[in-house]
Amino acid sequence: RTEPDPEIQDLILASAGLNLALDYLPGSITFDPIAGKSDADLASEIVWFDAFVTNIDRTSRNANMLVWHRRLWLIDHGAALYFHHTWKDYLSRSRDRFPPIKDHVLLRFASTLEAANLKMTHRLTPDIIRNIVKLIPDTWLVGDTPFSDSNQHRDAYIEYLLNRLESPHIFLEEAISARSISL
Repeated sequence: RTEPDPEIQDLILASAGLNLALDYLPGSITFDPIAGKSDADLASEIVWFDAFVTNIDRTSRNANMLVWHRRLWLIDHGAALYFHHTWKDYLSRSRDRFPPIKDHVLLRFASTLEAANLKMTHRLTPDIIRNIVKLIPDTWLVGDTPFSDSNQHRDAYIEYLLNRLESPHIFLEEAISARSISL
């Protein structure tokens, strides 16, 4: 009601129901890649993670990151896992290189991508993926899907993510290549 921007009003209306949000970060500022240098290890881990979850929406035009108390906070993951808008061939698409990583706002700072790959593949285990996916509310898994129930739907997410995790070199090589071209 109090939001003056009609575009944001439309988004609010369209997102009726259960939503996931983080706490309000008072005094936070939007991350500006020009204003400051980003830590290479953190930037590499974020680039790796965004390539893993196929997040197309962390660009210089819209970084979707906040700085709060000198720490970087990732926000708005709504464009991640975009494969789920159509489940056709989702398993074969789990092996996509993810070319949109070339537009990632932190790519130029991500000079330790190989080390990030080792760290993230050890940190993000199959059990962790399964446990996270099990937390998805049933109400988020309804609608026009090819699955008979929410458990089958969750299993498809798990299968997709585990397939990506089994072959991270596919998207890692894409990120490394994109970074070398952009420098």
